[in-house]
Amino acid sequence: MKKKIYVAYTGGTIGMKKSDQGFVPVMGHLTKSIESLPEFHRSEMPSFTINEYQPLIDSSNMTPADWQRIANDIKAHYDDYDGFVVLHGTDTMAYTSSALSFMFENLSKPVIVTGSQIPLSQLRSDGQVNVLNALYIAANYPINEVSLFFNNKLFRGNRCIKAYADGFNAFDSPNMQPLLEAGINITLLAGSITNNESNTDTLKLSNITPQPIGVVHLYPGITSEVIDNVIRQPVKALILRSYGVGNAPQDKAILACLKKAQENEIIVVNCSQCIKGKVNMSGYATGNALSEVGVVSGNDMTLEATLTKLHYLLSLELTFDEVRNLITQDLRGELSH
Repeated sequence: MKKKIYVAYTGGTIGMKKSDQGFVPVMGHLTKSIESLPEFHRSEMPSFTINEYQPLIDSSNMTPADWQRIANDIKAHYDDYDGFVVLHGTDTMAYTSSALSFMFENLSKPVIVTGSQIPLSQLRSDGQVNVLNALYIAANYPINEVSLFFNNKLFRGNRCIKAYADGFNAFDSPNMQPLLEAGINITLLAGSITNNESNTDTLKLSNITPQPIGVVHLYPGITSEVIDNVIRQPVKALILRSYGVGNAPQDKAILACLKKAQENEIIVVNCSQCIKGKVNMSGYATGNALSEVGVVSGNDMTLEATLTKLHYLLSLELTFDEVRNLITQDLRGELSH
């Protein structure tokens, strides 16, 4: 029996067509392009169905409502297919793969997000290799979680960042090795293939509603007024992009501002500006001062994972203390123990 894979084409560079105005999304163009490529229809390949979204979404226009739409689409077809591939623009792909990882619980089928830097119908496109591999891996190496495939590597979806704007190696997973590498041989690294029969839990999908979340990137000379302006109501959470292992200026006005945020039940999460490594607020006095005013550690989570995890938790009926506690817990493999 051939495996069946459901392909949700949400938009992005991969399905664009050349026009006088540059590359534009055209309905049906991606499906026709894939249908015309014989390698997608070889006997080793799974059968697949492509659903092109209307309208197609440029990923820089993606919102939490679009994450919900993609998640609902997967859930609606969950029982009819063996795996899922989401074709997506690269700009916010890491946000979508992170969001989907939190929205789905008890996945017993793979969900692989992928796309390309050059449209699939163009010469030298990376789209053909990315989609072909995503389909093949979903069918033959099913790792039952939300993942992101790009440039021959399958990453955990909530561990990714877009690291390069114009290279084929657009994505990286700085604090976790890839789940799998598709070289001459397909090699499992951090991922494991699980037997579906062993998972008897029912798929659970949590809805995400848009949440007001602030992000402040610390820089030398930043004042408390900047932070204070960001955390005005209705903001429910603030991601503080701190220095190194989670350090911030020991400025009394900034610390007082963050303490006020805590008193107003605004969750403040400390994430490092560094790509690699983790927050350790007990390492230096400047980090410890943040801890004392109620700031919690983002550990080694990416900004994308922290933001989407906050969206997920704040969409649930949880108390301030429950959200504050859960943001530091490993829910879907998004942070290291």
